[in-house]
Amino acid sequence: MKKLELKFTNQDGKTVNYSIDQPVEPVDTATVNAAMDEILQQNAFTSSGGDLVAKKSARIVERIVEEVEMQ
Repeated sequence: MKKLELKFTNQDGKTVNYSIDQPVEPVDTATVNAAMDEILQQNAFTSSGGDLVAKKSARIVERIVEEVEMQ
């Protein structure tokens, strides 16, 4: 399953991650940047280290899990 991870910096200078399941692909960089700007402008989220103050990065993460058969 793929996820879009949005990384922000909070008032304490720590990284705060938000994940969105099943992002639309291909990812539109301009749309992601605009959404992150809007999250900051609207002060939509907070963290234990205070409000979000800056964008840090965004990335697509894919996790593949393969079960190992036990005998």
